[in-house]
Amino acid sequence: MATKKEFGMTYNPDPQSKLSFLERFAYGTGDFAGNIVYSAISIFLVFYYTDVVHADAAAVGTIMLVSRIFDGISDIIMGIIVDRTKSKFGKARVWLARLAIPYALSAVILFSVPTNASNTFKLIYIFLSYNLVSTVIFTAINVPYATMNAMMTQNQYERTLLGTFRMLLATAGTLFINTFTLKVVNVFGGDAKAWTLTFVVFGVLSIVIFLFSFFFTHERVIEEQNSDTPKANIAQEFGALLKNKYWLIVALVVFIMYFSLTVGGGTAIYYAKAVLNDQNLVGPLGNATTIAQIATMFVAAPLFVKRMGKGKAMVWGMSISAIGYLMTALVGANYTLIMVSNVIKGIGNGFAASCMWGMLSDTIEYGEWKTGIRSAGLANAASSFGSKVGSGVAGAVLGWVMAAGGYDATAATQSASAVAAVSTLYIYLPLAISVISAVVLLVFYKLDKEYDGIIADLEVRKGIK
Repeated sequence: MATKKEFGMTYNPDPQSKLSFLERFAYGTGDFAGNIVYSAISIFLVFYYTDVVHADAAAVGTIMLVSRIFDGISDIIMGIIVDRTKSKFGKARVWLARLAIPYALSAVILFSVPTNASNTFKLIYIFLSYNLVSTVIFTAINVPYATMNAMMTQNQYERTLLGTFRMLLATAGTLFINTFTLKVVNVFGGDAKAWTLTFVVFGVLSIVIFLFSFFFTHERVIEEQNSDTPKANIAQEFGALLKNKYWLIVALVVFIMYFSLTVGGGTAIYYAKAVLNDQNLVGPLGNATTIAQIATMFVAAPLFVKRMGKGKAMVWGMSISAIGYLMTALVGANYTLIMVSNVIKGIGNGFAASCMWGMLSDTIEYGEWKTGIRSAGLANAASSFGSKVGSGVAGAVLGWVMAAGGYDATAATQSASAVAAVSTLYIYLPLAISVISAVVLLVFYKLDKEYDGIIADLEVRKGIK
C-alpha cells in the first residue's frame, strides 16, 4: 500500500502496518493532557470543595452523582457525533485540535469557586462548572480520543501497544498531578486563588500536549460503506451494541474499575490526613502506586500480554491489585508497609491498564462481525458512559460515606467512625471490586482466542482477501 504524507510526515496507511514509536507516544500523550483535569477531579476536587471552598460534603457528593448521569448521556451523544464526523483528518483526532483551548479554559473555571459567596451560590457554581467541564468539554475531547485506538490500527498487538502507551502517559499525567498540584498551589500562596492559578499553568500545558497528539497521529481504519446498503440508524447501532457480549463484559469491567479508582484516589488525601496524620503523604502514597504501574507497563505487561492475551493478563492484574489492598487492610497505620502494598497495587494496575482499552477496541471488530454494524465512536462512548457513571457514583458514595462517618474538615483529630469510613473507601471497596473484575473476566472473556478468525472473516466479506 502506497505511503501518505500529512504535515510533511510520511506514514503507512495500511491498517495492519506497524506503527512508529513516535506515533504510539503521540497517541499516549493525549491521555496525559486529559489527566490534567481527570486526575485532578479524582484526587483533589472533592478535597478542594470541602477543605478549601468549605462546601457541604454530602451536597457535593449528590451533585457529582447527578452530574455524572448527565455526563454519561453526553458521552452517547458525542459517540454518535464522532461516528458521523467527516474531515480530512478523520473522524476522531480532529476533535483534539478543535477542543484543546476550551478544555484548558474549563479546567481553570472548575477550580475557581467563589469562596466568599453563600453556600447555595457555591453549590450552584459547582454544579454548573462541574457539568461544563465533565458533561460538555471533557466528553467532547475524550470520546474521540478513546475512539482513535480503533481508528489508528486493526492490528491487535499494535492496539495493545497503543493502549499501553495511553495508560503509561495517563499514569504519568496522574503522577504529574499527584506530585506537583499541592507544590504549585503552595508556590502561589496556598489559598483558593492559588488553586485557580495552578490550573491556569496546567491548562496551557494541556493545550500544547493535545496539539502534539493531533499532529503526530493518523487514522487508518476507514469504514467501508456499501452504496447499496443504507447506514445503520442510531437505534440499530444501539441494538447491535447490546448484542455484542464482549463489549458488555468489558464495559462492565470499565465501570467497576473506574468506580474503584475514583473511590480509592479521592479518599487517598483523607487517608493520609485522618489515618497517617499528614495530608502531604498523599503524594508519596500515590506515587508509589503510579511509579510501580509505569514500570510494570514498560517492562512486564507487554511481554505477558503478547504471550497470554489481554484477558488473562488483566485477570492477573486484578488479582495482584487485590493482594495489595488486602495487605493495606492488614498492616494498620504502618507507613512503610502501606507503601509496599501500594507498590503491589501499582503492579496489578499496570497489567490491567495495559489491556483495558485494547480489549475495548477488539470488541468493535467482534460487533462488526456479529451484526454487520461498525460503530467505533458509539462503542467507546457507551463504555465511557459506564466509566463516568462509575466515577460519579463513586464520588457520590465518597461524599455520603464521609458525611455518614462524621468527617469534620476542621477537626484536628477525626472520630473513630470517620476513620472507619475513610478505611472502607480506601481499602475494602477497591478490594472487593478487584476480585469481582478478575472473576468476571476469567469466566466470560474468550475473545483473544477468537480474534484472528474474526479479522480473517471480515477481510473475506469486504473482498480484501
